[in-house]
Amino acid sequence: MQKIVVDTNVMVSALIQRSYPYLIIYELFIEDKIDLCVSKQLLQEYYEVLSRPKFVRYHDFFAKAESLLADIEAKSSKYHPKNKFDMLSDKDDNMILELAYECSADFIITGNTNHFTFSNFHKTIILSPREYWIHHRPIQDISKNL
Repeated sequence: MQKIVVDTNVMVSALIQRSYPYLIIYELFIEDKIDLCVSKQLLQEYYEVLSRPKFVRYHDFFAKAESLLADIEAKSSKYHPKNKFDMLSDKDDNMILELAYECSADFIITGNTNHFTFSNFHKTIILSPREYWIHHRPIQDISKNL
């Protein structure tokens, strides 16, 4: 199963619109087709960002966020990164690299191309939700259903 680290901006997008982030979270993670990897730091950021008052303008955002966070707590794989990196201009995003390194992630999925300016980090591929969905998502083997 693919190990995936999902940047917070992708979680926000998944709750606001039905596009590639939504598909990744609800059709792959919720359906147990990928292994979502998180750290204590990343979980804290998810909670902090998804509770920001500015999201009140989106219908049922907080109810959806609460449900998604409960699924993440229950179903994701938890890691405790030991190595520190200082490679990104937004220092807070270095925790994404640290987590990816610790769990040997296959992919980092982010909408933040301003800070993630390189396409690989060690063995991890860094890409947008669209690129991941089109080129790398796990495809169900329909012959197993026959």
